[in-house]
Amino acid sequence: MYNEAQLTVNMRVQMLQDPSAENFSKQLLDIGDGKVDVHENTRCIKLQTDFCTIVDSQNTLIDHIFADVHTQYANRKWLAERAILAAKNVDVNGLNLKIQQLLPGDLVSYKSIDGVCDINETVNYPIEFLNSLDLPGMPPSHLQLKVGSPIILLRNLNPPELCNGTRLVIKKLMKNVIEAIILNDYYRCAN
Repeated sequence: MYNEAQLTVNMRVQMLQDPSAENFSKQLLDIGDGKVDVHENTRCIKLQTDFCTIVDSQNTLIDHIFADVHTQYANRKWLAERAILAAKNVDVNGLNLKIQQLLPGDLVSYKSIDGVCDINETVNYPIEFLNSLDLPGMPPSHLQLKVGSPIILLRNLNPPELCNGTRLVIKKLMKNVIEAIILNDYYRCAN
């Protein structure tokens, strides 16, 4: 036996108390719920004029959203007001790398553990296969970061202090540890 529940309130939008964020969230829900008319020939939808800004390239998008990032990245309030959403991990990774190249300092590389627990399974799961996996909610097998880069907490292994999805900014990069500070306090979990 199970109970079905439906989430109806976007808590992040509600906590921000920003009318434009609420409007955008409603527009996305309307699209997802099929409330936006679909053109019968093309099967496309017409977005409202205030839905988004269309740009011609990733570089134009980055320049529009993260103008002067090389000097503004230390301003947490400025950084907390900016994000680029992308549908595919490959696009996210490309955007992240382009934006990080605009920040001062050197990239630090982190590689995933490339192996399996059971030595007999090594033949079934070669390193190349493990490195090729690009799963939602999992970091890439080769992660490149800089101090000052915004990141997202994917999975908190020591709850309840921070919620999954909390935005952070890298403060220090060490061999096996990444030290980060919370970008804003909206998403602390309740004790």
